Amino acid sequence: MTSVIETTRFSVLDRSRTREGHSGPQALRDTVALARDLERLGFHRLWVSEHHGVPGVAGSAPTVLAAAVAAATRTLRVGTGGVMLPNHQPLVVAEQFGVLESLFPGRIDMGLGRSVGFTDGVRRALGRDKDVADDFAGQLDELLAFFTGTSSTRAHARPSEGLRVPPFVLAMGEGASIAARAGLPMVIGDLRGREKMLRGIDRYRAEFRPSAWAEEPYVVISGTVAVAGSEPEARRLLIPEAWSMAHSRTHGTFPPLPPAERVAALEMTEKERGFYEAGLRGHIAGAEEQVADELETVIKESGAQEVLVTTSTYDREGLLESYRRLARIARLPHSEPV
Repeated sequence: MTSVIETTRFSVLDRSRTREGHSGPQALRDTVALARDLERLGFHRLWVSEHHGVPGVAGSAPTVLAAAVAAATRTLRVGTGGVMLPNHQPLVVAEQFGVLESLFPGRIDMGLGRSVGFTDGVRRALGRDKDVADDFAGQLDELLAFFTGTSSTRAHARPSEGLRVPPFVLAMGEGASIAARAGLPMVIGDLRGREKMLRGIDRYRAEFRPSAWAEEPYVVISGTVAVAGSEPEARRLLIPEAWSMAHSRTHGTFPPLPPAERVAALEMTEKERGFYEAGLRGHIAGAEEQVADELETVIKESGAQEVLVTTSTYDREGLLESYRRLARIARLPHSEPV
C-alpha cells in the first residue's frame, strides 16, 4: 500500500505454542505446515524458538525443528529466534548450524539470544547458572570464530569452518550494544514498548562497528501483528496469549493457549484481569487499512529493514488468515488474494 511497507521484509517467528486439546507434537507439526503456507504467501523467513520445560511451548530444540522446516520448504529462509547461547557450548552450536547450512545452503539464519533456563530446575538440568548469560558477548565471539577458523581453543568445527551462516543478535537489555560492537544484525522488540525499542535502535546504530558479517546496521523489529476483517476480529486473536501471559504472571506457570471463547467466560481476580488487559494493549491489530497505517508509522520511526511477526493464538486458521491479509498489505511477491 505504501512504499515504505513494500520495501520492508516481512518474516515470522512461530513459537510452536501448544493449545488446549492439542498435543505438543501437533504444535511442532503445525509450525512445519505454517512454514509451507508462509513460503507460498511470499514471507522472507520463518524462525523457531528455544524454550525448556515450559508446558505452553513445544519448541525446545530449534535447530532440529529448523531442519524439519527447511526440508518442507524450498525458498523460505529458516532460522532460530533464537538459540539461547548461554545454554550451550559454542562448538556444538557451530556444528549444528554448519550441518544445517550444508544441507540447505543459502537458506539458514543463526538467531542468537542470551537467556538461560526459565526456572531453577531447568537451569540445574542444563548445568547452567543465571550468571552464565553475563558472558554472552564472549560466547558470541567464540561461536563466530569457529566459522572463521580462528578459535582460541584450536578446535575446528566441522563442517562449519568456512561457511557463512548469517548471525543475528536478539537484543534484550545489553543486547543492542553487544550486537553493535560485534557488527551483527539485530532483532529488537517489542512493538508495545515503542520508546524503549527506539532507544535501543538508536544505541545500536550509534555504536555499530562494521564487521566481516555486516558492513552496515541491520534492524529487525519484532512484535505481535494481527489482521482480520474488523478490529474486534483481530483483537480476538490476541485473547489466548494475553490470558496465558496473565496466568503465568499470577500462577508461575505458562499454560497452553485456550480458545478465546473460553477466556471470555472466565472469572478473573483483579490482579489477573489487570495483567490480562495489559496483555491486550499496544499490539498492532485491526483491519487491513488500520494495520497498514500503524506499520507505516513504526517502520518510519525505527528505520527498520525488516518486521518479524511473533503472533501466537489458539485459532490456527485465524492466524493463517491474518498472515494472508498481512501479505496483501505488504504486497509480498506471491501473496494470495484474500
